Amino acid sequence: MSNVAPALAELATLNRPALASRWESVFGVPAPKSCQATLLRGALAWHVQASREKVDSARAAKALTRAASAPLADTLTPGTRLLREWQGRTHHVTVVAGGFEYDGRTWKSLSAISRAITGTRWSGPLFFGLRT
Repeated sequence: MSNVAPALAELATLNRPALASRWESVFGVPAPKSCQATLLRGALAWHVQASREKVDSARAAKALTRAASAPLADTLTPGTRLLREWQGRTHHVTVVAGGFEYDGRTWKSLSAISRAITGTRWSGPLFFGLRT
């Protein structure tokens, strides 16, 4: 196994323009303009570790796909609070075991809650900013 500590230590010293330059040389595209230095640094650090440790990218992609498709009730920790302002009112949702609490009731899905709030069909995760 390669020692990645020196490369990671170097990334920690770089400012945003230097990180953006490194991003472009590593990924072959300009760094996203709205991306903060912290995120650029994290992605570059992952790349350093993955390339040095010879990560199986196909296996990593499958793991990420599984994680992204997991039900939100299983991936959000009970007690997590979601907030969404809609038409001048702030709506609070609390993640509970097996669902979500909103307006004194327990709901099985965020989509049902977003439908109750808006009166129209919405993707609950999209409505609460958990998916793009």
